[in-house]
Amino acid sequence: MKRAASRRNIDRAGTPSRRDAGFSLLELMVVVVILSILALVIVPRVIDRPDQARAARAQSDIAAISGAVNLYRLDNFRYPTTEQGLAALVNPPTTDPQPPNWATNGYMERLPIDPWGQPYQYLQPGVHGDFDVFSYGADGVSGGTGPDSDIGSWNQN
Repeated sequence: MKRAASRRNIDRAGTPSRRDAGFSLLELMVVVVILSILALVIVPRVIDRPDQARAARAQSDIAAISGAVNLYRLDNFRYPTTEQGLAALVNPPTTDPQPPNWATNGYMERLPIDPWGQPYQYLQPGVHGDFDVFSYGADGVSGGTGPDSDIGSWNQN
């Protein structure tokens, strides 16, 4: 019986010995250091994701808008003018040139806004192509880098 008690590190009073009482300060410090190193490696990657997600959503919206602009051209033989803007995809334009074959239900149900809460911009003729659909990015002004950079139809893959 004494042999079994010594194997389980139980003293004569029946309580666990000091050796099994908990973690040492050194063991806790090692765990804290390991968790800190993991946090330093993982947190910057996780924090950067919202900006990437917003840029990806803007690219997706721009692709959808560009597709609708191209459909408008197929039906009406010309792109909407800059003055008519993207609203011509949702409601029939009221300014000249009037589209002869505007689709009954429009080309889009509604115009999306960019992930930063601003309307998408439209130019026809565009600087980069027949037309440009773009967002100014997080800062809302032309140019910029990182999350503030412009995202446009010219960036489409």
